[in-house]
Amino acid sequence: MEIVAAFGLALIVAALVSGVASRTPLSTSLLVLLAGVALGPGILGWLDVRPEAAWVSLLTEVTLVIVLFTDGHRLPISELRDTARLGGRALVLAMPLTMIGIASLAVLLTDLDWSQALLVGAVLAPTDPVFAAALVQRDEIAGRLRRLLNLESGINDGLALPIVLVLLALEGTPQGSSDPVVLTGELVGGVVLGITVPALVAALTRIRGLSSRADPALLALGTGIAIFGIAELVHANPFLAAFAGGVTSASLLPRSPRSSLRLGEDLSEGAKLLAVLVFGALLTPELLAQAGWGGWVLAVLALFLVRPAAVLVSMLSSRLTRRERLAAAWFGPKGFASVVYGLLVLESDAPEAQQEFAVIAVCVALSILVHSSTDVPVARWMTPDDDKDDASERIGG
Repeated sequence: MEIVAAFGLALIVAALVSGVASRTPLSTSLLVLLAGVALGPGILGWLDVRPEAAWVSLLTEVTLVIVLFTDGHRLPISELRDTARLGGRALVLAMPLTMIGIASLAVLLTDLDWSQALLVGAVLAPTDPVFAAALVQRDEIAGRLRRLLNLESGINDGLALPIVLVLLALEGTPQGSSDPVVLTGELVGGVVLGITVPALVAALTRIRGLSSRADPALLALGTGIAIFGIAELVHANPFLAAFAGGVTSASLLPRSPRSSLRLGEDLSEGAKLLAVLVFGALLTPELLAQAGWGGWVLAVLALFLVRPAAVLVSMLSSRLTRRERLAAAWFGPKGFASVVYGLLVLESDAPEAQQEFAVIAVCVALSILVHSSTDVPVARWMTPDDDKDDASERIGG
């Protein structure tokens, strides 16, 4: 229960200083992360959090599913159509370029070989807009940019997973299966499940006597839980299932009142922050030292060079404005997907699992620090005069 008490106290402190933090580079995510570091085994030792504990992996996986379902629920199919072209650029071009760029740096800067470096690149390729909340959730920011970041982060988590599993299998670890039929079945099964369950629920709401009594908020909650449980039972990809389920639910199910949506978002945010607290407790000096100087340099270059360059290349000739391109290039936060996949690497007992996880942890921690601290300034930078200079900043295509 120590983790529950610490989480409650961390939230109270974050709430009390939120007014001050909103005017500074500080953020709730960063404050909770620092609380986890301080209370964990590396400093005060009040929280006994061990990466091999089953509940740690379960917590991060469940939290990731919640995040994906919530993100998908904010993207009905009508909005997905508007973002499909930009999302395709991010997924087909930017994501592979990011993975290969990080892997190349890992080979140059660490002792990892190409197979191990590609594994690190695959784990760090997914993005997470949670730490750019002020940008993604700000109405003044162009909707296409917010939808792009949400769509990219929602889909690339599931796309990175089979790559991670195949690379783990090449290292002879039990988590990975190199059978392409199995991996394809998991991905396709996740998407089909995410579409089918909400569609069946929507059909039930059209039965006379049920539709008028259906609670939209409860329907969405039940649908999300059912998708996760069924995905685990049938061995479908729960992350793709969650995102597809969120999109389908938003498109087919009755819309929840704004107050109910706000409650769901608050609960989701609480789950995310709990995972951040646990992750912070894992960041001991010993773990960070295992990354070596090369791992730290890799983390800096991955965030400040590889991701921005990959996105800017993928968005050439797009209709995004210059500011939108720069914002999309900068906000490639490494978050819950990287934590979950990193734990798979650590639990695999692969030859270099400890070093691989250390490099991953350094990059995720640095990402939380820089991205959650710059979302508000970037949002303010994008808001003034956007409408006025939008036409002059557009590049054809």
